[in-house]
Formats: sequence, C-alpha cells, structure tokens
Amino acid sequence: MLRLGSNSPTRALILKKFGIDFIQNGGNFDEDLIKTTNPKSFCYEATKGKFNELYKKYGVNDMPLLVSDSVVTSSGELLRKAKDKADAKRMLELQSESETSVITCMIYKSMKKEVIDISITTYEFGKFDEKHMDEYINSGECFGKAGAIMVEGFCKPYIKSVKGYESTAMGLCAEKLLQFI
Repeated sequence: MLRLGSNSPTRALILKKFGIDFIQNGGNFDEDLIKTTNPKSFCYEATKGKFNELYKKYGVNDMPLLVSDSVVTSSGELLRKAKDKADAKRMLELQSESETSVITCMIYKSMKKEVIDISITTYEFGKFDEKHMDEYINSGECFGKAGAIMVEGFCKPYIKSVKGYESTAMGLCAEKLLQFI
C-alpha cells in the first residue's frame, strides 16, 4: 500500500490498472510559483514542491509516498494546463501535425528507499480534425491536463508514432515504479 500524493483521477486509474494498492491524498502546491521555462526543470520543481508539502504532512512512517507531475512540450514550447478554451485550442493546434513530448517526474519515498525519475514519451501526431478538436474542447475534458492533451482519449486516433510508455504520457510511469515497490 502506498499514498498517492495527487488529486488526479488518471494517476489513480494507472495505479489500479497496474494492481498497486493505494490511498489518495493530494495537496495544494501552487505551480505558478515556479519561474523556470525549462520543461524538465519545471516538471521536477513542481513534483518536488508537491512532494515536500505532502511529506511534511504525512511522512513515510505508515506507508510510502508517491508524487508525480507532468508537462508537455511541442515546437520548443512548455505547455502547462490550459487556462481557457482559447488557450486549449492554441495548444492543440501547436501539437497537430507535430511532435509532442510528455515529461513526467515521479518521486517515491519509503522508509528504505527514495527514487526520483524523469521519463519522457514522445508522440508524432497527424492533423487534428477541427470539428473533433472543438468537440473535445467544449466537452471540458482537456482542462486539468498538461498541454490539453489526452493520449488515451482525444489524441489516440491521431498518433502516428510513439516512443516511450503510455503511462508516462498519462502522468505516472508505472512500469518504472513497479521496479521499486
């Protein structure tokens, strides 16, 4: 059993899919405090900030703590969560017919070990259908997701190639986590 330090329903689904027992307790770390525009640095700083907040609150005496965060990059731009529909559309248009990388950092700490991992999954997307993209944006599913993408949903029919694990792109590299728990 571990403590998932995240409010993400997608991360919870990943753990369930991989048969990992957990309880879920997210925090309130403010990512807007992070000033770097370097995607890997941003992802690490966000994960570390969330980890520090939850470690102070829960520690690891009763169960290990797992915290994870993700960012998206496309055309050299760091893409965080969309602020509104126009921002989501801009991000998706940037990724259409482009190469997009999802960077996920996780920190796992138990009484005996601490693991910090940064994983990257890169997709080559075909051209997003304008009508489908508008439906996706209007559904609201794109909000709360880095880069406004959902590789297991909206983006799936447009994937031309992939390098890396889908779980990384969904927000938690379960394949690597399993090696340590």
